[in-house]
Amino acid sequence: MNKTWLLPLFALSGVSFMLAACSPEPTVAPAPVHLSVAAAEDAMAPNISTGPDGTILLSWIEPAGNGHALKVSQFDERTWSSPRLVAQADNWFVNWADFPSVVAISGSLWASHWLVRREAGGYAYDIHAALSMDSGSSWSEAFIPHNDGTDTEHGFVSLFPDSGGVGMLWLDGRKMVNEFDENDVRASGMALRAGTFGTDTLPVREALVDDLVCDCCQTDIAVTATGPVAIYRNRTTEETRDIYVSRREFGEWQPGIAISNDGWEIDACPVNGPVIRANGDRVAAVWFTGANDVPQVKAAWSADAGRTFSAPVSVDTDRPSGHVGAALLPGGDLVVSWLRSDSAGGGNLLVKRVSPQGGMSDDLLIELATDVFAFSVPQIAISNDDLILAWTEEQEGVYGIGSALIPVAILD
Repeated sequence: MNKTWLLPLFALSGVSFMLAACSPEPTVAPAPVHLSVAAAEDAMAPNISTGPDGTILLSWIEPAGNGHALKVSQFDERTWSSPRLVAQADNWFVNWADFPSVVAISGSLWASHWLVRREAGGYAYDIHAALSMDSGSSWSEAFIPHNDGTDTEHGFVSLFPDSGGVGMLWLDGRKMVNEFDENDVRASGMALRAGTFGTDTLPVREALVDDLVCDCCQTDIAVTATGPVAIYRNRTTEETRDIYVSRREFGEWQPGIAISNDGWEIDACPVNGPVIRANGDRVAAVWFTGANDVPQVKAAWSADAGRTFSAPVSVDTDRPSGHVGAALLPGGDLVVSWLRSDSAGGGNLLVKRVSPQGGMSDDLLIELATDVFAFSVPQIAISNDDLILAWTEEQEGVYGIGSALIPVAILD
């Protein structure tokens, strides 16, 4: 059942006109607010990040001359600030699924990343990253976090605070230079790697997290009380592509484990990544699966920093197309966002509050999110008692950035 913004007045108590007349004036549930983003026409691929100190940043790509620019805006006093330029060039790899990011790591240290085509063209591209020591006012020279130098794919990055430096998780295609062998898929498959970089941009450590993963699903990472937990879509040699997590303990990434054995067998990448959120040892994960030809959005919780997870809760089975987001509320409930296919070929943006025990609110249709690009990956974060959303809009081939502020109380 979809809610709209036409919310009813709270019911008045009392059994008589006299009693009702003495009651307080009825109140109206807080209303959603459109947030203006000063992005250029044809801007796309928004990304929202929340730093350890609560700094919320919105980044996106927009046209600039013969190329593209990465811009960032900070959320402050219920508005997005005037955007700042992070980087700009005419050789970027730009698409809706593998998008740049800007993250407040700690205090004034911010980190950013974007993708640059290699001379080989096609799907050969590198990750470029830069650091700012003054909250985005200026940026270091760009550096490449991987050193393999292969004409293969490197992307789907997740940045995170890591021991005073910058942690990075990414999909790494260096093995794809090897000829495909159906008897040894791992020898030429996509891998998941991680690295940590100091403020001098020099690598502190780089590690293999998983040697065979889905080729182009977004990754995510959460920092728990005991260290980072990575989430990603795994790939078995039998082409089962379920959601896994890997924890880093004592400096070593542990073997990935399945959050849920959905059993989604698909001989292709669905381009539909999971998200993970943490608060202390409490962890929550949200993902999309098409197992058994039943599209679903699911959620699961962990009380031990991602070592084990509860049985999953089914958030939606009514034609979801996935592209999930999530915000973890202080009490442990999740607010989940996702897209649902509409009859016109676009997407409807919905949110729902879900508890670890399986209780949930009705689906809430975000009516301010008009013309949502069907392949957008909407973003969601929490600021005090409000949810902040952002998405890519598309109308007659022209893109833009949409954003809204939604009071959490609407989902009570």
